[in-house]
Amino acid sequence: MTPPLLAVRDLAVHFTTRAGTVRAVAGVTFAVAPGETVGLVGESGCGKTTLGRAIVGLVPAAEGSVELEGHELVGLDRAAMRVHRPRLQMIFQDPYASLNPRLTVGRIIEEPLLVHRRGTRVERRTEVARLMERVGLHPDWARRHPHEFSGGQRQRVAIARALALNPRLVICDEPVSALDVSVQAQVINLLVDLQQERGLSYLFVSHDLSVVQHIADRVMVMYLGSLVEVADREAFWSLPLHPYTRALLDAVPLPEWRPAARPPRQLLQSEMPSPLHPPSGCRFRTRCPHATDMCAAVEPPLRPLAGGRLVACHYVQEDAGSLVYPDAPHLIR
Repeated sequence: MTPPLLAVRDLAVHFTTRAGTVRAVAGVTFAVAPGETVGLVGESGCGKTTLGRAIVGLVPAAEGSVELEGHELVGLDRAAMRVHRPRLQMIFQDPYASLNPRLTVGRIIEEPLLVHRRGTRVERRTEVARLMERVGLHPDWARRHPHEFSGGQRQRVAIARALALNPRLVICDEPVSALDVSVQAQVINLLVDLQQERGLSYLFVSHDLSVVQHIADRVMVMYLGSLVEVADREAFWSLPLHPYTRALLDAVPLPEWRPAARPPRQLLQSEMPSPLHPPSGCRFRTRCPHATDMCAAVEPPLRPLAGGRLVACHYVQEDAGSLVYPDAPHLIR
């Protein structure tokens, strides 16, 4: 088997506040293969962005391991991390905040080359022009500042900056959520084209399931800092197994003229608990329609099922394409 490009094992991120310790990421384990796009979905506040930032070292990991091409990243100081930085880049969510307003876009794209001392001044400018042209920006715009561009154009600048060092893995932190729908499609198609050309791998963080459906090879569902389901794209959309995954898909709006396109929805009625005081046992039990006393007592592991799927639920079983849940009375909360 081909070794994974990225291997994350039992990664945890904690933040200390006056009210207590926030367990933003609680023991997450997964891998990304070369050339693969892995989608990471979940509600706002579930820890998706924190997980991505912990992988690139922007927030410290409390526990666990992050290996990039077999090299451990957790615990490295700035100088040691700089050696691995070119192979691991990130595209941030907000193209208005992620670009320095005082620099021209040419300098913004050139900055990674300057920091890592790549090429001469002429070679760097040539590379900047090539990158701008590849992401759909005219090279003559290199002297403009970020405020002179639209949101979609700014995100193209951010993509060009991320590609400047020829990375192997790019973490895309909701890169199209701040853009118009038509511009979203253009940026997503650009990311797909760049992946095919350069053999990139993506960890694509998003709360927009339609975007993830278009770009991801596998989908990971995160809830309150933990992964609850991992499945390939076809299995994820055809047969979601975890109750939270089913609730996420039921929340996707459909046009009113297609009322018979799916069975009745099972929408969540309450808010996600605070990560300061997560529920005992299964973290989803306080919102799950199938929760029992066992769910409150024992935390379900992320266990393998048929077809390479992983699900963290005591009662979910894959039996001839059907779902099996307990008939026990619901937990009294």
